[in-house]
Amino acid sequence: MTALIRLDDVSLAFGDQAIHKHVNLQIESGERLCLIGRNGAGKSSTLKLLTGDVEPDEGKIEIFPGVNIAMLDQILSAGSEHEVWHVVAEGMHEQTARIEAFRKISADSRKQKTKLRELEMLESAIEAGGGWSISVQVDAMITRLELPSRMKMNELSGGWRRRVALAQALVGKPDLLLLDEPTNHLDISTIEWLEEEVRRFNGAVLFVTHDRGFVERLATRIIEIDRGHLRSWPGGYRDYLRQKSKADREEDRRNALFDKKLAEEEAWVRRGIKARESRNEGRVRALKVMRKERSERVKRARNARIYVNESDQLSGKKVIEVRNISHGYGSEVLLKDFSLRITRGERIGIIGNNGVGKSTLLRILLGELKPDSGSIKFGTHLEVAYFDQLRRELDTTKTVADIVGEGRDYIHIQGKKKHIVAYLTDFLFSAKRAMTRVAALSGGERNRVILAKLFTQSSNLLILDEPTNDLDVETLEALETRLSQYKGTLLAVSHDRYFLDKIVTSTLVFEGNGTVKRYAGGYSDWARQHNKLAVADGSETKQNPKKSGRAPIPSPSKKLTYKLQRELDALPAQIKLLESDISTIQIEVDTDGFYLQPHQRIRDKLEKLSQLQYQLEIAVDRWAELEGQAADI
Repeated sequence: MTALIRLDDVSLAFGDQAIHKHVNLQIESGERLCLIGRNGAGKSSTLKLLTGDVEPDEGKIEIFPGVNIAMLDQILSAGSEHEVWHVVAEGMHEQTARIEAFRKISADSRKQKTKLRELEMLESAIEAGGGWSISVQVDAMITRLELPSRMKMNELSGGWRRRVALAQALVGKPDLLLLDEPTNHLDISTIEWLEEEVRRFNGAVLFVTHDRGFVERLATRIIEIDRGHLRSWPGGYRDYLRQKSKADREEDRRNALFDKKLAEEEAWVRRGIKARESRNEGRVRALKVMRKERSERVKRARNARIYVNESDQLSGKKVIEVRNISHGYGSEVLLKDFSLRITRGERIGIIGNNGVGKSTLLRILLGELKPDSGSIKFGTHLEVAYFDQLRRELDTTKTVADIVGEGRDYIHIQGKKKHIVAYLTDFLFSAKRAMTRVAALSGGERNRVILAKLFTQSSNLLILDEPTNDLDVETLEALETRLSQYKGTLLAVSHDRYFLDKIVTSTLVFEGNGTVKRYAGGYSDWARQHNKLAVADGSETKQNPKKSGRAPIPSPSKKLTYKLQRELDALPAQIKLLESDISTIQIEVDTDGFYLQPHQRIRDKLEKLSQLQYQLEIAVDRWAELEGQAADI
């Protein structure tokens, strides 16, 4: 593999907060790296170091010659009046600048000979960037990602704007693609689409995400920011957990041995005059070194400790019973003849794409919303804690302690009295942060406030609507551990596949036309059955008025249709002819006197070459698709 970028002895700090302490890192072609770390550890700052938006305090960042870096930001730009085509084309600004520079020099015949070397370098960079025809490359990317090229950005949903942003990042053919929380607020189908696009990308990828399923499916190496250092772990997320656990145990063992040795030396030096004899001066100096080393040790950050105030009273055996309910808005049917019986202690996940009616179903099950038809009955002794309701009621003018403690200094958790600040430290809020107004908190911190508030409430029915958004991995793992021990009944809506697999025993899945089916197991158990999720009208996965540039391939039948078989048979000859034409033009372009010709002739020939290369790419992809379908049959 080829090295693309290297961090050499890099240090970075903001005030008294050290982000990196003399770190080293090399990223090579073809790698898919996941950068992980706690909230505030410096993941986004690390990405900014790589893009050049932030300069290191010490050390050097070396980007190897010709390496092109593109970035997909965490925060989507607001919808604008710009058309999709022009937004994608913005990703070609460097290529456009190269082409304009080439044309300007080529047009000046007086300087052409003296600038021959510069022209050659520009021509090489232009070819590496995809060729001379910007519009062809933009059209090819829009076709590949099936984007509505003439729609305006403010007409698209968040998921489609994410697709456009990815197209803008990819169209310039970067060698290194940086992704900052790319799955935020996307539904499952869109996340799976994004995974496939990243997997198909030929360059290196460095991404930051809290979606552990995304990490497990894509990462070839995990880079962890740990106490100012970068630690490299080969493999996916499960590999990381196994290696990390082993390394932590080894660190604890070494520290224990060191502390024992230090205690022995401290006891020795306290015994008196012998420690000051000349022959023992070396031992005293060694003790001073040990003291300094111990004082500089940075402890691992504490793990979140989550408690849930479970009700002392059990609910009735029947918690909720739904019979033949239907509900919709206008002509859109969300639920049709849906029946469900929930019994005490069940743990049910609710799966579906954005807009299909998951939150509507929760509100019906809570009694907040009356269905159009059908009946719903509630069991006895229910004490409900509802996550989304607290999100809606969050007062951003109050401090974290005021929100969670409701003005009290002490709260009761699991029958014990606990100071509000001590309780909040279990949710990774420092004493200072506990007194901060909610308005100043990040999205992940606000979610932790809501969870901390929620779990002070006594409950035997816990309902969570997207509780994992923006939470860091450590908090997610603590939440999963606690929920797996919850003795009450649990309903959870989530797009986090890893989370669902860890905590639920059955799933309700929206499968289209108002149909919601129940399956045993978590998300992976349902996915193994090759089922499909419903798509809401105007949602991320359906809202696409643009026709694809290629004809859709029908579902496999006993054999390819006559038309498709003829197309498949003709493609090898077509590919061979295109390769021959490209080779002929390439030989002409490579001759010494090519760039001494008139500017218009050079331009026409290079654009012809670019068009042929694009046609070849389309033909090869189409041949691979049809061959794959024929093989499946």
